[in-house]
Amino acid sequence: MAGLNPQVIGTAMTAGFAGSYARQPDMIVNTRTAGGSAAIPFGAPLVYSGGTVVQMGADAVAAQFVGVAGREIKSSLTYLEQSPGEYNPGDPVSVFQRGSIQVKCQRGTPALGGAVYVRTTYNGTYSSAQVGGFESEDDSGNVVQLTNAQWGGPPDANGIAELVILTRLNA
Repeated sequence: MAGLNPQVIGTAMTAGFAGSYARQPDMIVNTRTAGGSAAIPFGAPLVYSGGTVVQMGADAVAAQFVGVAGREIKSSLTYLEQSPGEYNPGDPVSVFQRGSIQVKCQRGTPALGGAVYVRTTYNGTYSSAQVGGFESEDDSGNVVQLTNAQWGGPPDANGIAELVILTRLNA
């Protein structure tokens, strides 16, 4: 009898794509309309604005956090209008409100159970850290800490890490 001939490709898997759910079944996802005038990228933190959702940004506080823009496969009506991985104003948005989801951590190295921050003010010291992005390090006065979320582990080589939303803050 011949032995098994296992094969392995690579040594580590990536975490996936920003906005993809990481675990089931403990997840709550609602659909809300994208508001504002700017597109919302998959995996972005969201707040309400006049009955719609927009990317969390300047002047936002932790208590306004609604969830994360979930990654959905969006069909294209024409070949030239392929989706770049974002929701445009007026689009229905999958708002991930509880559970584990993959997001891009733009600054710091997430660790299991670590604090989650969202940048609300640009700081030239960290030029790659844009307003409205997730971070794992405090930049006092320039970020808000999400009190209902924590990191689910370290990031992959692309900076994608698991974000665990423990409870819903807003419906």
